[in-house]
Amino acid sequence: MNNSETQKTMARETFSGNSFFTLLHKSANSEARRGRLQCSHGSIETPVFMPVGTLGSVKAVNPHQLVDLGAQIILGNTYHLYLRPGADKIAAAGGLQKFTSWKRPMLTDSGGFQVWSLKDIRTISEAGVKFKSHLDGSSHFFSPESVMEIQRKLGADIIMAFDECTNYPSTFLEAEKSLRLTQGWTERAVQWLAKNPPIHQYPQFFFGIAQGGMHPELRQRAIEHLVGLDLPGYAIGGLSVGEPAEEMYSMAKLCTSGLPQDKPRYVMGVGTPTNLLEMIGLGVDMFDCVMPTRNARNGMLFSWSGPIHYKSARYADSHGVAPDSDCDCYTCQNFSIAYLRHLFKSGEILALTLASLHNLHFYCALMTEARKQIEAGNFESWSRALIEKWNLISKETQE
Repeated sequence: MNNSETQKTMARETFSGNSFFTLLHKSANSEARRGRLQCSHGSIETPVFMPVGTLGSVKAVNPHQLVDLGAQIILGNTYHLYLRPGADKIAAAGGLQKFTSWKRPMLTDSGGFQVWSLKDIRTISEAGVKFKSHLDGSSHFFSPESVMEIQRKLGADIIMAFDECTNYPSTFLEAEKSLRLTQGWTERAVQWLAKNPPIHQYPQFFFGIAQGGMHPELRQRAIEHLVGLDLPGYAIGGLSVGEPAEEMYSMAKLCTSGLPQDKPRYVMGVGTPTNLLEMIGLGVDMFDCVMPTRNARNGMLFSWSGPIHYKSARYADSHGVAPDSDCDCYTCQNFSIAYLRHLFKSGEILALTLASLHNLHFYCALMTEARKQIEAGNFESWSRALIEKWNLISKETQE
């Protein structure tokens, strides 16, 4: 196959996905699914949690450690990588994987959430978003076409549509206006990608993003529009933005019920271990969140027995006691919680690495176990028991 034919094939895969996703097992008692994504940089077993590497690096953790703890795919962010070091520099390096020495799959978020968050220094129109850099105040413009061009240069295996994030709370009219922008931008992105195949010699799979706020009619409209575009995968955005948990789950359920069974579903920016298990039961396949590493840097570990506040004075003399006795991660197998607390209180960088390793290991282990339980037909009872235990511990802690 010559280079022209290869580019045409990759351009088709941007939209059709071909054998990109395989549904391996579907639970008989819920919408929980077990699947596999196949990218040029490797396969991804789902459900999957994706550590966030905003600038091409998961904070405090190196690629070798990520592989050891079980990470299958990590994220980069278009907005931040565009500002530094720049998409052209990453393209010249051969794409994100070569630039970062992460040899497994990557996904790039479009930067829509980041420019949305710059409320006082950005202007949104149908054409796109004009904004000022949070680094130096310089002026920039993102259109759906330019964001696709940046992601072509970055070279992630999965690339995301440029969307307009809906405020919470929002009126129906506000959310409808926002949704129309996202839909128009997604169509323009599809058109641009069809004419501009990947510049690196492997396919990139394009995901659209469903917005619509907390309005069921708009969410339904968003899903129908995306399904009509027949994309390789679909993301659900605008959740975990301050709404009650039950409302978040209701919107996720509405969205997954309208999505095709043979395409992956990705809920963006979610969330706690409980959130992940609830969402898996609703048919979600992919997750990302900064919570494991952010909470680790702020003195908290996740565990099978609930949160552990390792910076607490109660652990000052807990020598020989692992941070989490039920965990086989590098941190828990080699260090005491007293030592971890000492590092944190002393401002030692090692504390952030060890805590981050544990939390990411826990999230990946949670997904591994979820996949096993789905295959065994026990996911619902297993996840419900865990959630109830965590809720009880949380309640006792608050009392």
